[in-house]
Amino acid sequence: MEESTLTERNERQNNGGRTQCRNSVTSRLPFVREAARRDKKRQFTNLLHHLSIDLLRESFFQLKRNAAAGMDGVRWVDYQEDLENRLCELHRSVQQGSYRPKPAMRVFIPKEDGGERPLNIICLEDKIVQQATVMLLNQIYEVDFLGFSYGFRPERSQHDALDALGTAVLRRKVNWILDLDIRKFFDSVEHSWLIRFIEHRIEDRRLIRLIRKWLEVGVLDEHGHRVKARVGTPQGAVVSPILANIYLHYAFDLWAHKWRKQSGTGEVAIVRYADDGVLGFQRKSDAERFLEDAGERLASFGLELHPDKTRLIRFGRFADEDCRVRGEGRPNTFDFLGFTHICGKTRKGKFCLKRKTARKKLRNKLKEVSVELRRRMHDNPYETARWLRSVVQGHINYYGVPFNSRALSLFHYEIRRRWYKKLCRRSQKKRITWASFGPFADRWIPVPRIVHPYPVDRFLARTRSRNRMR
Repeated sequence: MEESTLTERNERQNNGGRTQCRNSVTSRLPFVREAARRDKKRQFTNLLHHLSIDLLRESFFQLKRNAAAGMDGVRWVDYQEDLENRLCELHRSVQQGSYRPKPAMRVFIPKEDGGERPLNIICLEDKIVQQATVMLLNQIYEVDFLGFSYGFRPERSQHDALDALGTAVLRRKVNWILDLDIRKFFDSVEHSWLIRFIEHRIEDRRLIRLIRKWLEVGVLDEHGHRVKARVGTPQGAVVSPILANIYLHYAFDLWAHKWRKQSGTGEVAIVRYADDGVLGFQRKSDAERFLEDAGERLASFGLELHPDKTRLIRFGRFADEDCRVRGEGRPNTFDFLGFTHICGKTRKGKFCLKRKTARKKLRNKLKEVSVELRRRMHDNPYETARWLRSVVQGHINYYGVPFNSRALSLFHYEIRRRWYKKLCRRSQKKRITWASFGPFADRWIPVPRIVHPYPVDRFLARTRSRNRMR
């Protein structure tokens, strides 16, 4: 279900974002995209001059205003005070080769499995140059990336990947699901392979040298000493997502697309979002052979499949009946992009794909809200209400898919209950009643509702119903 029309629309999209003056300043970038589209084997030898002052300015306004400052302590509002002079100096240093990125500050954020994920906080000027480079690289690689790649790409989101997966399960001959997960992908990317992959399309030595600087600049340790990076891409850097897509495009995507055409005996559907991938197979033998071959393929590029998170399960329109005949109970489920996918049936007894909020995601989000409510316990209730409204509305906007009403209602109820408990603890003299709290909460907490259409309907609408299966 990875129709090529989404990629074709990316080729035709307007590549200039809006600055504060609402004028596009990337008018020359579409010529790069057109040249890359005409000749898929062309190598670009002169690209760095596209990193102009106008492109740097546009990149600056695309950055988050309230992001954390790097080791130099410069924030977005501080840099804006003398923006033009700073951009001119930055542009001069980039073009002359004297630009040197600064080491990142590393922080660790908790993961769902109890571990910690390193996150790099880079300096603002490094973000500006990286954002401009990403806008330039997108012109070349958006015409190369395959249709089943959805992670960190223009005009593609998690729900596009979910729609493609849902359509594949409902419309294709999918009887087995292979849930792939690459262990510590961003920490395992080998710099030598990444540079070789980039050189397939780019021969501008100055631009490659710039990318190599970002890969090797490293981080500051707890003693303030710089530690160079020998492997991996810096998580949290603006340029990391597209570098990861380039790496997986050559290490996995092209090979997987070729494998299903030459080695697969049945239908094979692929959906990949960053380092997470879900593949649907018609035959179990194909799935088992692909899993073995994929492990060998990724190992040759320094990558490894996660032994616990990678699994092959029976899933599809015939899974319920087959499991019942074999006495195996209900079919297994799998998680992808925050949703648990379940084999279900409609009221008329027909097969349907049900998706509900993953239990870990729901539990972790409620825990985060509880911690923040405790911190805001003595704040103005109206300020807390505004914050809660944005949290709940954001949750509904992402998880409001068909068949997920029960999980949305549970999240809505738990938010109200935890907020009520924190309001009651504000004082020992007077407790607010649930009856008086209800109208106040109704005013601020959005009502849960389904905001997304069925995956097949939106997928066919986005692809303009082209390339339907035969």
